Amino acid sequence: MTIRSATDRPSHYAAAHDTAPIAAVRADAYKIPTDAPEADGTFAWTPTTLVVVEIEAGGCTGLGYTYTDASVVPLIRETLAEVLLHEQVSRIAALTQRLWHKVRNIGRSGLCANAISALDFALWDLNATLLGVPLVQLLGGVLRERVPIYGSGGFTSYSDAQLRDQLAHWVDVDGCTAVKMKVGSDPARDPSRVKAARRAIGDAALFVDANGALTVNGALQCAERFAEYGVAWFEEPVSSDDLDGMRRVRNAAPAIMDIAAGEYAYNSDDFRRMLQAQAVDVLQADATRCGGVTGFMQASQICDAWHMPLSAHCAPALHRHLAAAAPRLRHIEWFHDHVRIESMLFDGAPKPNRGTIAPDLSRPGCGLEFKRADAEPFAL
Repeated sequence: MTIRSATDRPSHYAAAHDTAPIAAVRADAYKIPTDAPEADGTFAWTPTTLVVVEIEAGGCTGLGYTYTDASVVPLIRETLAEVLLHEQVSRIAALTQRLWHKVRNIGRSGLCANAISALDFALWDLNATLLGVPLVQLLGGVLRERVPIYGSGGFTSYSDAQLRDQLAHWVDVDGCTAVKMKVGSDPARDPSRVKAARRAIGDAALFVDANGALTVNGALQCAERFAEYGVAWFEEPVSSDDLDGMRRVRNAAPAIMDIAAGEYAYNSDDFRRMLQAQAVDVLQADATRCGGVTGFMQASQICDAWHMPLSAHCAPALHRHLAAAAPRLRHIEWFHDHVRIESMLFDGAPKPNRGTIAPDLSRPGCGLEFKRADAEPFAL
């Protein structure tokens, strides 16, 4: 049974919420081909794998998902589901902590973190749905009615014409005030690509992302060239595992340029170490990797304590409620690959309006419904 509106919830649901046991945990993987070959500074791909998690309790279903490898599915089905089954659904903190304890000897980061992120998000979505309220209300309420987005793609596999067309669309049609392109696979060619991007977007802010492809010296040489075209954001100029290298780039990069990273942080310790190392000007967090709603809001609290801007990485449909409640949120990444998948497979996926998206306060939970029939052709 699905409650589709936050205003037509049966009266017994709020009472059932406190005692509802978890009746089922499902996980399935879907491999969706990209609309063109995609590549960045360190990786190339043609399909993207989406893992969808559903948790049932009290006649409602909670939804979560992550972009990762299909091997997460047996991890959830065979190892993690038993932690949740028959437990009281409202005990989110206790259940999430038990999930992290369960993977102690497997390794918390990577696949385990992705799996727990999807499960944690589904728990929060289920609780909000049972209560008949939008997810943002459980997170303390709306701090901003609309959340800025920046267009993201500009893959290194694109021709200059593809690059210009994509970036210009985000500015001219979607109203984005900033866009991001990939760099790093061919540093000698990147300045001409950045120049083409600048011509396509006019005065909009231009971001670049090297995905950790460069050395410190190479990143600083690129930063000087990119600054000629007003690049205001340099993401992962070197690997985010090299926090000292990130700090060195941050200290020596042109003043107009923010250094950003955090998409590969899997827990609050990763975020804390990054900030202690003074490695970034903007911290990124990805709820599909860093522990779901719980982990993202922990990252938000850390940023608040450090007076550090926060940016949500990818999966915009999933992040919009979280972003609306995060005090120091700067924007959400409107990532081409994920925007396309979410619009295809989730009813209620957001559409940009003057460079912003908003949580749907008329629907309970995260406001999304998985279109299983539409996803079936991509099932693994």
